Amino acid sequence: MTLRLILIRHAKSSWSDPFADDHARVLNKRGQASAKAIGTWMAQNGYRPDVILCSDAARTRETAGLILPELSPEPALRLSQMLYHAAPDTILDQLHRQEEQTVGVIGHNPGIGMLANALAAAAPDHHRFSDYPTCATTIMDFDADHWAVVAPRSGRVVDFIVPRDLE
Repeated sequence: MTLRLILIRHAKSSWSDPFADDHARVLNKRGQASAKAIGTWMAQNGYRPDVILCSDAARTRETAGLILPELSPEPALRLSQMLYHAAPDTILDQLHRQEEQTVGVIGHNPGIGMLANALAAAAPDHHRFSDYPTCATTIMDFDADHWAVVAPRSGRVVDFIVPRDLE
């Protein structure tokens, strides 16, 4: 059996108010366009998760809200406060609890990028994989029958893209 993981960093957020609560920051116009573009790319390539685990921050929820309508049928969305600025091991712990075959995660750096780099058996040939910019998306497969056995360096990167690749 093959499990598929889709790791997405939230799209570019607004810094128009430097004193705004970080949890409440929303996407800027570029971020909104990027999230829609990633959703379209996912749909065109058949990358549709059964469920998306998503940080409960405004910018991750907004990213999900722009990606999900592009996918048909829309995946289930599970918001989690635990994924807000989560460390890689926290994200992996949440992943280990899943039962669906294809799981998406929308989160924050550095955790989401660190997890992508830790799980990949070999990094893709893309100069932005190591720094994982906003809305970077990795599609990774695991030869496993349940998420609890997914471990570092066990994932095969099927695809990796950043929004600028779609312009």
